[in-house]
Amino acid sequence: MAPVVVSPALRSVAAHSGAVLRSAVVAAGPLIARKAAQALRDDNKHDQQFSTRSLESRALTVNDTQKVTLGVIAAYVVAIALLWNIPYVRYVLWPFKMLVIAFHEFGHAIMAVCTGGRVISITLDPHEGGVTQMKGGKAAITLPAGYLGSSLIGALLIFCGFDIVASKVASFVLGACFLLTLWWGKRDWLTIGTVLLAVGLLVAFWFIKHAEPLRFLVLFIGVMSSLYSVWDICDDLILRKVNESDASVFAQRYGGSSQCWGVLWSIVSLAFMVFGILAGIAAFPETFAEQEEDSKKFIPTL
Repeated sequence: MAPVVVSPALRSVAAHSGAVLRSAVVAAGPLIARKAAQALRDDNKHDQQFSTRSLESRALTVNDTQKVTLGVIAAYVVAIALLWNIPYVRYVLWPFKMLVIAFHEFGHAIMAVCTGGRVISITLDPHEGGVTQMKGGKAAITLPAGYLGSSLIGALLIFCGFDIVASKVASFVLGACFLLTLWWGKRDWLTIGTVLLAVGLLVAFWFIKHAEPLRFLVLFIGVMSSLYSVWDICDDLILRKVNESDASVFAQRYGGSSQCWGVLWSIVSLAFMVFGILAGIAAFPETFAEQEEDSKKFIPTL
């Protein structure tokens, strides 16, 4: 395949994605801080001293809006589990599987860069696989970063999926991740198509009812990413016992068995998901109406 020529516009967008992300976070900061302060005031209106008991009481309180969100998460889990295993029907999930595989490969790539390595390319396989070619970096960190990185991203998206404004901020973070993935995978058309489709969905959902559906899209991607990490580990190491996987390479280099490392990484992935849910409950007690009003103040849309 002939190399894809990346336009100057794409280079400019990639170069300035960090600045855009910082601007979005700065803009959202006061609003999110106000929400956190209001939650603390509600918790302590009868007691001026912050206590562990009050924090526990707030964290265990689930309002009607949060019950709906938890119900949606449960529905997503059931739907994904069914669609994953039903022949032919499971292809409905294929675009989202490719997306979370991109998260998996992004985890490898970003940790390679953070540990002194260099990313050569990211390639997605239509048979639900992916490869990140890199030089350097610390293998002890980059190898588990695929599974744990995608599950951590999933947990953060689940957390943000409890609130519309947080979901808007998450969409900017996703956009920055997508641009980097697109840059590293610029010679692979499947990677390009998957990333552009995801960006298109995010942009489209911004303009529906002040981005209220955006949070459910962010929530779905988060649940999908969290579950994919666990399922992929079980599928590779327990059901199919694939010889070459991140866990098997890690076991060869650092000892132990691939199954042992796979189970450990699965437990950590599930812990990330549970923590994301609990943090979302504790941080975002607003009703749907309150969230919509806040959303109108943060980069409003029609």
